[in-house]
Amino acid sequence: MLNSCGSVEELAGLVGRPIEIVRSALDECVRLGLIRPSWETPGRVHAVSPDVALHALLARQESALVARQREMAATRVEVARLSEEFAVTRRRLRHNEVEQLEGLDRIRDRIGELTLGCERSLVAFAPGGHQTSDNREASRPLTESLRDRGVTMRTIYLDSIYNDPATVEHARWLMELGNQVRTVAWLPTRMIIFDGESAILPMDPDNSGDGALLFRGKGVIVALIELFRLVWDRAAPVTSARRQRTCTDDHGLTSQGKAVLRLLGEGFTDEGVARKLGVSVRTGRRITADLMGRLGAKSRFQAGLHAARLGWLDEVPQVGTPSETGLLGPSPTASAGDECRLVGL
Repeated sequence: MLNSCGSVEELAGLVGRPIEIVRSALDECVRLGLIRPSWETPGRVHAVSPDVALHALLARQESALVARQREMAATRVEVARLSEEFAVTRRRLRHNEVEQLEGLDRIRDRIGELTLGCERSLVAFAPGGHQTSDNREASRPLTESLRDRGVTMRTIYLDSIYNDPATVEHARWLMELGNQVRTVAWLPTRMIIFDGESAILPMDPDNSGDGALLFRGKGVIVALIELFRLVWDRAAPVTSARRQRTCTDDHGLTSQGKAVLRLLGEGFTDEGVARKLGVSVRTGRRITADLMGRLGAKSRFQAGLHAARLGWLDEVPQVGTPSETGLLGPSPTASAGDECRLVGL
């Protein structure tokens, strides 16, 4: 019947069906190989035996399936290769002695990973003065989590936290959980050391938003642990920090005054001194003016030099290793009290 039809319209009239339906049926028959253009009569179609047509269709589908399977196998090999390259690169990055972290998101992600993986100890410098209410509240769940895991925690804040009763109350809450918390007049930089194996510091101590560095090299970590120990030995427990802050040495200097003189001798500006102490610029200038008057100095730098020549800045550090002072060894159950603040490296 198909061989006698010259057009779709003729076939539609012959079978009594709409042209659209007939055209769609012919297209499907062509796709399945059931009809083909006539070799004898151009413009007409020729019906193909279903056995021949469907066997040819199955052969084409099997060939396409084999080709697809080969593509999938090649893709699987490529995925495995890329995955291995990524794993090797990540392992290499994780074992590099120094990893540069750019952007607050990446810094926070890395701190979160290291904190969650922390099993024994976490020690930290927390400069910046008083802690905001958001930081204090956000730190509590993580603090309790670390406490429950038995992680020992030692944190050093600035003496200036005593200007904010809420921060002092938070520090005492940390100690009630088993943390050890001390304060000093000033800190060199923000720092966190995890399990005595890795440490994060800001790239610029005065601008922590510039990025951070993650150190893993044994030599660097040992040096940073020793730095923490030296500062810890000079720091005062929170319960007595206020009294120590107002006490004076043989030269009539408080720890804060001595810190100001040292910073002035290093050339820090009023703003830099205030930032290091965690106080307002006005308070920093008042302390500086008092010290300059006592020393008879005409400039801030001269005040630092006079104090050094007079021996006002001499200190004898305590001697001992981190293990002797128990810095990274067992101590009462402790946890991280200022992790969220530290996240803002």
